[in-house]
Amino acid sequence: MAIVNLAVIYYSATGTNYQLAKWAAESGQQAGAEVKLLRVAELAPQEAIDSNPIWKEHVEEAKDVPIAKVEDLEWADAIIFSMPSRFGNVPSQLKQFLDMTGGIWAEGKLVNKVVSAMSSADNPHGGQEATIKALYTTMMHWGAIIAAPGYSDPALFEAGGNPYGASVTVNKEHQMVEDVEDAVRYQAARTVTIASWIKQGRHRWQE
Repeated sequence: MAIVNLAVIYYSATGTNYQLAKWAAESGQQAGAEVKLLRVAELAPQEAIDSNPIWKEHVEEAKDVPIAKVEDLEWADAIIFSMPSRFGNVPSQLKQFLDMTGGIWAEGKLVNKVVSAMSSADNPHGGQEATIKALYTTMMHWGAIIAAPGYSDPALFEAGGNPYGASVTVNKEHQMVEDVEDAVRYQAARTVTIASWIKQGRHRWQE
């Protein structure tokens, strides 16, 4: 397999998507990719963070995770996003990061990136699918290649059957309800595999 650069970029307030991102990063590395695990910058005021002990604890937990930069998207052949649903849409922290990509988008540097996405919400119908699809709309504008998992592996069914990307419900104790680890790992490995096919094909075509 050709070496693939994989950026796993997430936003997480209380740690759920941080865990999903870590599983994806580990799987991507096992699949042969060079991996960067990155978080988008927090926009919430400190007083809001301090008002929620679990949020505050997670901010401290993830303080050493590098902040994603637009240059990381240039570096990456494949990108996996992980984010909570915000009213069925992409959280503002990640949306701001995406809105900063206009420069490299205009230069065509996001075309043919292989992308996939994961999400979470507080109940089974809390907008996980809508959030992933909302992010994929931006990816279409990039000219990226969306590597949704579909129903290509039994792990997806066992995790709840979301064909757009692995998603999970989080209960009031901030624990994941569904067992999604295998689905996340499969999705990440699949994303790396597809990116390797595209990268090898591009190199052969250029030769």
